[in-house]
Amino acid sequence: MTAAPSCVIACEALTRVYGEGQRDYQALKGVTFAIERGEFVAIMGPSGCGKSTLLNMLGLLDRPTSGRYVLDGVDTSEMADAERTALRRRSIGFVFQAFNLLPRLSALENVCLPMAYAGVGAAERSERAEELLAQVGLGGKGGHTPLELSGGERQRVGIARALSNRPTILLADEPTGNLDSSSSREILALFSALHAKGMTLILVTHDPAIGGAAQRMLRLKDGQLVAEDA
Repeated sequence: MTAAPSCVIACEALTRVYGEGQRDYQALKGVTFAIERGEFVAIMGPSGCGKSTLLNMLGLLDRPTSGRYVLDGVDTSEMADAERTALRRRSIGFVFQAFNLLPRLSALENVCLPMAYAGVGAAERSERAEELLAQVGLGGKGGHTPLELSGGERQRVGIARALSNRPTILLADEPTGNLDSSSSREILALFSALHAKGMTLILVTHDPAIGGAAQRMLRLKDGQLVAEDA
């Protein structure tokens, strides 16, 4: 597969095998697709179909057993771990189902954390974090800890944190899985607003109502891409 200039992600025959011999498990079986810059794509399928494995591949948290993954024009197949970390930090933001916030830190401090790892100065970290919290509707709540926030508010902090290093791609793994229907709609509206501003969004979900908000669905079954729905 030769990636087009507008293509931000190109996957060619990706496989992922865990274990060896008779005990091995093939989580992905030759998955091929491309995502254009600025697209909003949902990855859907039943539990155990390979959705999270694929998302980990796209986020450079795991390596394929075979196949090729080109991210933003860079072939990641032979990259060293340090190079992968630098590319991930530069290009990708993550939103998690379980929020993954540090409970003893304030919302502001949680948003600042990825910037600290990226070497951003303290004053700029704080200013950018306050702007991001305001952007996700949490202006004035930067001093609250996660335990002082609702589930929907925690996920908003998670989204602000994911955006802190100005990524070009946002990956979300079941981001509404721990939320009630009202909070889910609010988070989905926030994703739609980010997409409208040009963000590339890739969302893993089992919920058709959530997946239906995307421009395109990639449907997985038993580790294989079985359908692409526009």
